[in-house]
Amino acid sequence: MGILEKIGEIEREISRTQKNKATEYHLGLLKAKLAKYRAQLLEPSKSAGAKGEGFDVMKSGDARVALIGFPSVGKSTFLSLMTATASEAASYEFTTLTCIPGVIEYNGANIQLLDLPGIIEGASQGKGRGRQVIAVARTADVVIMMLDATKGDVQRKLLEKELESVGIRLNRSKPNIYFKPKKGGGLSYNSMVPLTMCSEKLVQLILHEYKIFNAEVLFREDSTPDDFIDVIVGNRVYMPCLYVYNKVDQISIEEVDRLAHEPHSVVIRSETTLSVCLSVCLSLWEYLALICLYTKKRGGTHTHTHTHTHTHTHPRILRMRHVICHRIHRTLASQFKYALVWGTSTKFDPQRVGLTHVMEHEDVIQIVKK
Repeated sequence: MGILEKIGEIEREISRTQKNKATEYHLGLLKAKLAKYRAQLLEPSKSAGAKGEGFDVMKSGDARVALIGFPSVGKSTFLSLMTATASEAASYEFTTLTCIPGVIEYNGANIQLLDLPGIIEGASQGKGRGRQVIAVARTADVVIMMLDATKGDVQRKLLEKELESVGIRLNRSKPNIYFKPKKGGGLSYNSMVPLTMCSEKLVQLILHEYKIFNAEVLFREDSTPDDFIDVIVGNRVYMPCLYVYNKVDQISIEEVDRLAHEPHSVVIRSETTLSVCLSVCLSLWEYLALICLYTKKRGGTHTHTHTHTHTHTHPRILRMRHVICHRIHRTLASQFKYALVWGTSTKFDPQRVGLTHVMEHEDVIQIVKK
């Protein structure tokens, strides 16, 4: 029996099994087996080398955004509106057959936007170019999921299922579970909170399925067996996702209102250029957690107000909570003595800060070296 048949059989058994206290161990084991088989399915085959046209695109700019969706939902039109890139668009399915990159310029940042070929159902099992599309999506900082508003939530659920099965977790944070395999000493199991979904016996059964008999496990939050399996496997990607509902002019105003109030969602009409760009760019900036940072030389002139920052440098774009020195120049961290910061992150201007100081949007920094 092939891996696909085994996966199908386990999925059918999970759907058949009634969820209650008596079956929780059985379901936990089935989920562990399913995760193992899915991991095997995604491993590249060792026999033949990759043939034909290359698919991945070199990472560039300040952040990478993957644009995914089913065929003919308006991804190529959206890319052409958001960037200066022409992606082939037509009224039939599978117009885009390879990965097309574009660049969104917003607030001084260059955000790479990748138009990926349409995902079809069963992409996680290698149908179509699904496996390659999903591999590129894993390298992104944010996923934009283009959906046809006329199809309701059907497309969203199918795509979420496909991405979930290849280890992409959307709009979720990493489970707060400490896990460390050991060479001996058996299982050390502790929890800092009362657990309602995971017991010591279930944790032990899941670990045995992965041939792990000696380990240290500490639950810092109430987690599900799926969360624990994700921690064991360790190759999960947790990323924000923005759901963009296109073709809203073809549905009722009540349905538009419902979709617009869904969490992490934006509704658009591809024809209205300005509103599309503004609403999506604002959401992207927030999801990517980007900030503009200005550098100032010692003795240089500087004026900082709540609305304008006047310096003689182009802004540096960085992710929130990144180490500032590494982003400006990698050799600065070893020579760093202290920094002077002007802006909203300080109590007074300028404030002398250390390496751990968290910068805010449009702050100005002057680094003093040893």
